[in-house]
Amino acid sequence: MPPVSPDRPRSAAAAPSPATAAAMTGAVDLAAVKARSEAAARAASAPPPAGGQYVVAVDQANFQAEVLDRSFQVPVLLDLAGARSEASQQLSPLLDKLANEARGRFVVARIDVDGNPQMAQMLQVQAIPTVFAVISGQLVPGFQGSLPEPQLREFIVALLDAAAQAGLSGSVAAADGDQFEPGGPGPADQPSSPAGATDAAGPAQPPEDPRFSAAEQALDDGDFDLAAERYNAILAAEPANSEAQLALRQVGMLKRLSQLAPDVLARADAAPDDAALQLSAADAELANNQIEAAFARLIGLIRRLRGDERSPIRERLVEYFELLGPDDPRVAPARRELANALF
Repeated sequence: MPPVSPDRPRSAAAAPSPATAAAMTGAVDLAAVKARSEAAARAASAPPPAGGQYVVAVDQANFQAEVLDRSFQVPVLLDLAGARSEASQQLSPLLDKLANEARGRFVVARIDVDGNPQMAQMLQVQAIPTVFAVISGQLVPGFQGSLPEPQLREFIVALLDAAAQAGLSGSVAAADGDQFEPGGPGPADQPSSPAGATDAAGPAQPPEDPRFSAAEQALDDGDFDLAAERYNAILAAEPANSEAQLALRQVGMLKRLSQLAPDVLARADAAPDDAALQLSAADAELANNQIEAAFARLIGLIRRLRGDERSPIRERLVEYFELLGPDDPRVAPARRELANALF
C-alpha cells in the first residue's frame, strides 16, 4: 500500500493471520494499522542497537523484535545465508563490515536457512544467499547471490535513501562526503538529526499531528468506533485530507475483519448469491492477500445482480481500489472488469 502523505508513512493493516507471518510473506495485509502501530510503539520504547551490535542472528523466536519492530527504528537487511553456500561466505562478511562501518544506520539480521528451513520457506527463498530489506515493517525485495563491494555500497545508499523517505529516524541521508561510495567510507560519522532539526540532508520531518496520534491510539486500544469518530472529526475540519480519508477506510476494514466468522469462506461458497456473505468473504480474501480472488468474487456477483442491488458491491470494490492504490498492478484490470460488468 503506497504512502498517502510524504510526511506521515502509512501503515498497512493486519490480516486475520498473525502479523509476523503476514509480513514475512509480503502479504498486502490491508490496513495493519493496528499490528504495525503496536510494532512501532514497541520499537519506540526499545533501546536502539548498542554500539557494535549491528549484526544479529535471527530465528522465529526473535524475528518480531529484531526484524519487524527494529525496522521502525532503522532499516534492516535480512540476510538469508547458509554455511554450505560459498556465495554466503563471500557476502555475509561484507554486509557485516558495512553495517559496523555505518554504526547503526542499518542493521543486518541473519537467518541460517539450514537451521531455520521453515522461515526460508515462508519467505519463498529460491536461492542462497538472498537479501531482503525491511523498512517500517514492510518487506522489500533485495537481491540473490553475492555482490561485489562497490555494488553492495550502492545498494545500501539506495536503502538509506528509501528509509529516509519513509521518515525513519537514524536513516536520514548523510552529507555528500559521508555517503557510501564505492570503496569509500560509510555514513558512520554522521549522527542522526534530532526532531525538528535541519542538516545537509534537507529539512527534518514535521512533528506528529496530535489529532492523528489520538485516532491511532484509539485504534491501538482496539476501539474502532472511537478511531472512526476521531478521523471523522479531522475530515469535518479538513474534508480534503486524503490521509484521514484512507485511514477511515482502513478502520472500517479492520472493524469488519474483527467480526468475520472463521467459516465465512465456506458459507459464502455455499450461498453464491448472498450479497452480505460475499462481501464478508471478499474482505477475508483481501486481508489474506488473495486480491484477484476477492475482485473476481465481487465482480462475478455484480454480473448476477441487477439494479440497485449492485451498488454496495460496486462501492466495496471501489474501496478496495482506493486502499490498494492506483500503482497496484491488479487495480487497473479489475477496474476494467468492473466497468464491463456494470455496462
